[in-house]
Amino acid sequence: MQTAFGKNTTDDLPLSDPTALAKFGQLAVVAKLVVEGYLIGQHKSPFKGASIEFVEHRQYYPGDEIRHIDWRAFGKTGKYYIKEYEDETNLRAYLLVDSSASMAYAGKTLSKWAYARQVAAALGYLLLSQRDAVGMMTFDTEVRDRTEPATAAHNFQRIAGMLETRQPGGETSLANVLAGIVPTLKRRSLVFVISDLFDKIEPLLAAIKQLRHSRHEVVLLQVVAPEEEEFPFQRPTKFRNLERLAHRVLVDPHRLRKHYLENYRRFMAELTSGCGALGVDHFKLLTTDPYDRALGKYLDSRSRIARGGR
Repeated sequence: MQTAFGKNTTDDLPLSDPTALAKFGQLAVVAKLVVEGYLIGQHKSPFKGASIEFVEHRQYYPGDEIRHIDWRAFGKTGKYYIKEYEDETNLRAYLLVDSSASMAYAGKTLSKWAYARQVAAALGYLLLSQRDAVGMMTFDTEVRDRTEPATAAHNFQRIAGMLETRQPGGETSLANVLAGIVPTLKRRSLVFVISDLFDKIEPLLAAIKQLRHSRHEVVLLQVVAPEEEEFPFQRPTKFRNLERLAHRVLVDPHRLRKHYLENYRRFMAELTSGCGALGVDHFKLLTTDPYDRALGKYLDSRSRIARGGR
């Protein structure tokens, strides 16, 4: 396989193993391998195709397709204008990536943060390869890094660089951060939230509802470690709050397991139900899942929406 970074031998690469891939190279390299290796050629783009709804004129720029020139407007004004259609305008997407301390949890696999940032990098590369405008924010209690949506090729390097240098830390307030972001999104966008989503359910759904009421499309990619899903601990274990490091407690997992799983499953059920009611796509990703599973689920959902259903 050939990438912008030169030749890479990928025949023996364990592309289905996120932990092994994390040792292979930088985020940008792995993102390109994932997208080019699994998705390009396997999925028809859900953003391309004939358009039927005219939106507006804009000035012609070198590189625009001549077939889109409105010759009638040229006859009247002597200037070249392009007719844009709903399906031909670039998608604007934001990648909101949770960099709070809880994302540092690793267990026996790579950390949730390492997994989340690689998913974000792969999504960014995929969208930019389709000439969509992509921006990104990382956050904990507030937004830490931000770059606005752009279609320029170098935007991918900027996004990957931010993800490479950002380290998880601090507490999080996902609901408050999302609510604060809503007024800053000046145009309708596709908003990806890549996070473990561990927050109080009511304010979290209320913040997501604000995004939907502002006509943004929302995709939640919930990153979860297998241990959080299964609670496999057997021996007395000291647990510590990653966002409040001084908070540690020694527990008997056998006594805690039933209570934990009941609460965890209740939270997941309420989140899934709430997202369904709001028309929001919610995908749970274990840190053992191949990265292409996240991208494949997203593309499948876009294709389904393009066909007129959810």
